[in-house]
Amino acid sequence: MPLAILYSRAISGMEAPLVTVEVHIANGLPSFTIVGLPEAEVKESKDRVRAALQNAQFEFPARRITVNLAPADLPKESGRFDLPIALGILAATGQTPADKLDRYEWAGELALTGELRAIRGALAMTYGASRSGRSFVLPAQNAPEAALVKEAAVYPATSLLQICAHLAGREPLQLHKASSVAGTETSTFQHPGMEEVKGQAHAKRALEIAAAGGHSVLMVGPPGTGKSMLAARLPGILPSMTEEEALESAAMQSLSSSGFNVANWKRRPYRSPHHTASGVALVGGGSNPRPGEISLAMNGVLFLDELPEFDRKVLEVLREPLESGRITISRAARQADFPARFQLIAAMNPCLCGYLGHYSGKCHCTPDQVARYRGKISGPLLDRIDIQVEVPAVPQEDLMRQAQGEASKAIRERVELAYQRQVARQGKANAHLAVKDIDRYCMPDALGETLLKQAISRLNFSARAYHRVLKVARTIADLAASETIASAHIAEAVQYRKLDRN
Repeated sequence: MPLAILYSRAISGMEAPLVTVEVHIANGLPSFTIVGLPEAEVKESKDRVRAALQNAQFEFPARRITVNLAPADLPKESGRFDLPIALGILAATGQTPADKLDRYEWAGELALTGELRAIRGALAMTYGASRSGRSFVLPAQNAPEAALVKEAAVYPATSLLQICAHLAGREPLQLHKASSVAGTETSTFQHPGMEEVKGQAHAKRALEIAAAGGHSVLMVGPPGTGKSMLAARLPGILPSMTEEEALESAAMQSLSSSGFNVANWKRRPYRSPHHTASGVALVGGGSNPRPGEISLAMNGVLFLDELPEFDRKVLEVLREPLESGRITISRAARQADFPARFQLIAAMNPCLCGYLGHYSGKCHCTPDQVARYRGKISGPLLDRIDIQVEVPAVPQEDLMRQAQGEASKAIRERVELAYQRQVARQGKANAHLAVKDIDRYCMPDALGETLLKQAISRLNFSARAYHRVLKVARTIADLAASETIASAHIAEAVQYRKLDRN
């Protein structure tokens, strides 16, 4: 039979659309043509497939070979189509049975020896294959990641010869069994503990509130006061990930160039890009749009240190995903939509020299210099940050003492209880409440309402800042196991709008 049809998957944003690989062998002058909008990596598969077949002792036909990757208007990239193209040539020339090909979907990059190399986006592709009812054959290196999709039938392979033996019925491939790490939180990894941080009780309290309600935080303080140290310890007090959150986060990391490590299953990601990062690095992009740092931090923490040192245009791209939890990347030929529900933790100095308000008194910045430095961060972006807290210099006597803070484990237990109250009440964290939800779940009592009106009048809160205060107050009440939002909860929430108060 001169025609063979197989199935594979492309990657388009978070989706893995089906690709039908049609291989036709015809008489004529020897040629090898791939059509269907292939990019450079796919076009180069001709040489990899030819060498792999010959080194595996198969006959490469000296005839006219045409490979069609349908649909024709969907761009195809990466080397994942090497395996289905090679199998299509073997099936079309009768060198391997073709009767089982339509039961599977195939993906894998071929080495010149015929060995299979790992691919990118295996998790999204496996999910698509499972929904179609077909099994998925892919490189063995990707099997632990692909098996995280519980309903999927995953068959790992190490080489083209092994797959051909399976199709011939000589040595069937073994169904991959999910590792025990899938389904349980990784317990071998220990986050650094909050008990190691000396002093900074106010900042620790702010991070506890942020962890419980999923709020964004800006820490303002001189150099060396522990801002980065506190941010690195936030993942250790965050509530446990659900199965859906873990799968979504893993699928996003699977699309990155480094792929997903199964050892990180149910571990909240922590991303900390340097302040020289571009807008594309932060939000994603490219001719074939790939996720950026905000998407790779999905359901985890994005820490931006030295916030004013980031390019202002780069920071402004954070405004939309902070509100919507999604980012849409549009290019002339393609558009990709990525989820971007991350927890923003940022840190900055109070002034250009960094020592405004320091007990040493060595800051000599003028008010104009301070204003220009803080003006690098726009008002609309600051408005979207729920908690703005001061992290002052630690007194020398506290620095010399042994660290005696509360352990992360105890803080996390309170955070978990508060988070479960939110899920039971409204089905999501307080930070993700819409305006109509705020009116329903975040209304304070009479005294709290009076206090909030006074704060709005004196501090000139915007409508967005008003809603943020209410959401933070709701989280504070949840930590206190209070059904109502009292004046004390409102007062504490107002204290976490430092830059508004300044």
